[in-house]
Amino acid sequence: MASKPAAAKNQNHLPTEQELLAMPETEYMNEIQLGFFRNRLKELEQEILTNAGTTTENLRETQFVPDPADRATIEEEHALELRTRDRERKLLKKVQQSITRIDSGEYGWCEETGEPIGIPRLLARPTATLSLEAQERREMRQKLYGD
Repeated sequence: MASKPAAAKNQNHLPTEQELLAMPETEYMNEIQLGFFRNRLKELEQEILTNAGTTTENLRETQFVPDPADRATIEEEHALELRTRDRERKLLKKVQQSITRIDSGEYGWCEETGEPIGIPRLLARPTATLSLEAQERREMRQKLYGD
């Protein structure tokens, strides 16, 4: 019976970034790493959804401002907030696709080459679907051919 609490403890413990980086390459995308990234992606998803709700509330609070300069400032702030939410909407789609990739066992592997994307890159960009080299090739093609 002593092993059950230890197993439960291991399942509930999420490693730090340093612990992830210290893991050997042979353990790439093991359950611990997948759990870490699933948790990080879920937190990001929740943050984006919370921001969207806050923006909706802010936009509902219409204010009558007689001064045209003040009104213009408020409209510009709203426009900026909407552009930010639009970027987050696109990010939300990528976050949800990444969670689906975890579920299907494809997360952490380059869509183009099938090689590992790498823990450092996934820590920097948890929604990455290409290895650094494949991403650089894609950006070079876009630059050269306007792809």
